[in-house]
Amino acid sequence: MKPLLIATTNRAKLDEYRILLHGFGLAPLSLHDAGVDDHTPEETGATFADNARLKARFYFARANLPTLADDGGLEVDALGGEPGVRSHRWLTEAAAAAHGGSLDLALAEEVIRRMAGVARERRTARLRAAAVLVYHEHGQIHERVSEAAIEGVIAERVLTPVRTGFPYRSVLVLPDRRCYLGELPEEEAARLSQRRTALEALRADLERIAGMR
Repeated sequence: MKPLLIATTNRAKLDEYRILLHGFGLAPLSLHDAGVDDHTPEETGATFADNARLKARFYFARANLPTLADDGGLEVDALGGEPGVRSHRWLTEAAAAAHGGSLDLALAEEVIRRMAGVARERRTARLRAAAVLVYHEHGQIHERVSEAAIEGVIAERVLTPVRTGFPYRSVLVLPDRRCYLGELPEEEAARLSQRRTALEALRADLERIAGMR
């Protein structure tokens, strides 16, 4: 199978991509597998796509392997779209210390705190992701971008325990399923995720990398 570098330091996200890429004829590699985990780029983009592009280009240049990166987070309508592109940098490490050292729990609880008293019809939100794929073909560098989102509403309380790496699945309820996204089994959550939809838009390129086209 052809290698595909998954440009993330988030172990939970890496595991999910391994589920989502099953059957593509690709071997997902971690940054550690590729020997490029000693530096990380600063995420200074104004949008999810900006940050995903920044990471994909950075690691592609270092590893010289087909590289998939994404950036994403939670957008809450009643909070003006926050935390948005700052989803993983919304709070400080000091805030995490107040929650037993768990930044994921702190992020989830901050969403619920800020949404206190907001009526159900105004609790709409979504998890959004932008994925960027960079690869060589016939001496040329190709770059593809896709974006997707999964819609829901913000719950009244945090679902615990909060899964490491996926804090906002513990606050987003899927109305059609009447449950938290975080309550679903891992493989079902992966199939419903915004990353799966974004990945499907890149299928032709992924299959090309794998030699299936």
